[in-house]
Amino acid sequence: MRVAVIGLGSMGKRRIRLLKQYIEKEGKRNGRKNEKWEITGIDLSRERCLEVEELCNIETFSDLDKGLSKGNIDCALICSSPASHAELIHECLKRGLHVFTEMNLVNDRYHENQRLAWEKKRVLFLSSTFLYRKEIEFIKEKLQEKSFGGGYFYHIGQYLPDWHPWEKYQNFFIGAKRTNACREIFAIEMPWLIDTFGGIKQIQGIHKKISSLEIDYDDMYHLTLEHESGVVGSLIVDVVSPKAERIMNIWEEHFHLEWRGTPDSLRLYEENTGNMISVALYENVERAEGYSAFVVENAYYEELAAFFAAIRGEKAARYSFGQDEKVLAWIDRIEELK
Repeated sequence: MRVAVIGLGSMGKRRIRLLKQYIEKEGKRNGRKNEKWEITGIDLSRERCLEVEELCNIETFSDLDKGLSKGNIDCALICSSPASHAELIHECLKRGLHVFTEMNLVNDRYHENQRLAWEKKRVLFLSSTFLYRKEIEFIKEKLQEKSFGGGYFYHIGQYLPDWHPWEKYQNFFIGAKRTNACREIFAIEMPWLIDTFGGIKQIQGIHKKISSLEIDYDDMYHLTLEHESGVVGSLIVDVVSPKAERIMNIWEEHFHLEWRGTPDSLRLYEENTGNMISVALYENVERAEGYSAFVVENAYYEELAAFFAAIRGEKAARYSFGQDEKVLAWIDRIEELK
């Protein structure tokens, strides 16, 4: 399997590192010991290419056509900034490649690329990492057991300059209005909220800019979501909080669950004692240096493994472009709330 990783920033480096882990694990599995893998990196920045060559020991190209023409590439991981995804997806599909893409944040060429993937009989796989978090799988399972109809409170916030402290946020896609940081948080969270609590019936709320950040979009949202299941949620998103925070409480009569975004913070109410009991789900938690404790590498690995399982025809993707189109439409409506 020959894999091209397009975009060698922080996400591209993460995918290469996890891809190497996956290759090593796959090499130990029966029946796949002789499968050969090759990773190629592509980025317009020659500086990034040289950095990744040294860091990851792979061949890189600063020209897309040359990189995709090298050998017989089977699939591409698109890890560049979201606004560039549509064209890169289209180019890779035209060449007959399976495609894994990070979140898009905008729906450019969605129908066209879905149709092209179908015509070429190629997998078009969209990242939605939180659907692969063990805590979220547990929450969904518990609520399904109960036919849950209660409420939830969820706050996600982190000061924008702390997202990537090694670079200026003005030079990063989250600094642009069309692919802004609040929009990215919504695109991360809403797929799993909808998957867990049901489709959205209506959203109400307010949003405003409260910081001195050099951005031309609102940096705080307070929303009320009514799901088709009857569940009602309060969702607060901001890029202002100096303390990185992810706090969730879910409740109804005789039930309470809380989660603070980390693998060791999931707790469930035990009715017979009145205590909150910790829920342990991970044998080993993997983290990358430079990120908050909320960022767990395990889920990034699991969705990458799911992509290759989809190529082999073993499993379907948990999230699709069709689902994402609906999520992006809701995000558009949120941004337009008066």
